Amino acid sequence: MVSEKKKESVLAGFKAFLMRGNVIDLAVAVVIGAAFTNIVNTVVKGIISPVVGAVGTKSLDGYSSCLKGPCGIDAKGEAIGVNILWGSVLNAALTFLITAAVVYFLMVLPMAKYLAKVEQRRRAKEGVKKTIEITELEVLKEIRDELVAQRGPIGQDGFVRRGQGGQDGFVGRPGQGY
Repeated sequence: MVSEKKKESVLAGFKAFLMRGNVIDLAVAVVIGAAFTNIVNTVVKGIISPVVGAVGTKSLDGYSSCLKGPCGIDAKGEAIGVNILWGSVLNAALTFLITAAVVYFLMVLPMAKYLAKVEQRRRAKEGVKKTIEITELEVLKEIRDELVAQRGPIGQDGFVRRGQGGQDGFVGRPGQGY
């Protein structure tokens, strides 16, 4: 019995985790990111690498330095010597920079501008609301002050004094309806 309840609670927790918006958003981002990476890799291989190849080799992957011994490939197809493939690293770095630039200029920057406009509109609405609230508060204060002025002065003991009334002009405390 205890294991069934625990199993149900674990499954319920897992279901709640999957149904949260963050997990769905993350899954969509991963899928779009994979497709986007394919596009960027194609641009690097189809445009950037040939431009670099016009200056040197056809591909950045061909740039390397031999660190130890004669470098090359033997008859079996295995590498000989210690070869540093800095062209591959340069290719990966260029791919990263192009990806970052495209993401920033086509996604992050427009979204930041949009969110700034939305925030500016929200602040403008909030400012109008505060102005209206302050105006209403000022009107209520004026009404209160007018009502107090109509009642007459308040004595040191907190009672309203009028020129006429009982002994000593006593009428009552403010707000008692006297």
